[in-house]
Amino acid sequence: MASPPRLTDEQRSAALSKAAEVRTARAAVKARLKNHSMTLNDVLASEDPLIGGIKVLSVLESLPKVGKVKARRLMDDIGIAHNRKIQGLGSQQRAALLEELGV
Repeated sequence: MASPPRLTDEQRSAALSKAAEVRTARAAVKARLKNHSMTLNDVLASEDPLIGGIKVLSVLESLPKVGKVKARRLMDDIGIAHNRKIQGLGSQQRAALLEELGV
């Protein structure tokens, strides 16, 4: 297995800062889903690469009235892998999610 690239202290600091920003932005999207200020349709239609990198399972679990079990069953029924990200969904999978959740 190859070792990770050697980074300078500045590069490492910049990478850590960027990762923290991404985590914060994704957490904000999930919080907006929880409090109804954003819909699943908004997330699925977004072109934002930060949103595209969120796992579908995490997004579904953030929806009101959808827990871990319901989210996993829904993904299994539609045929979506549990590690799939939003940007990796096909149009039929997106439509099936919206239809199953009544959005």
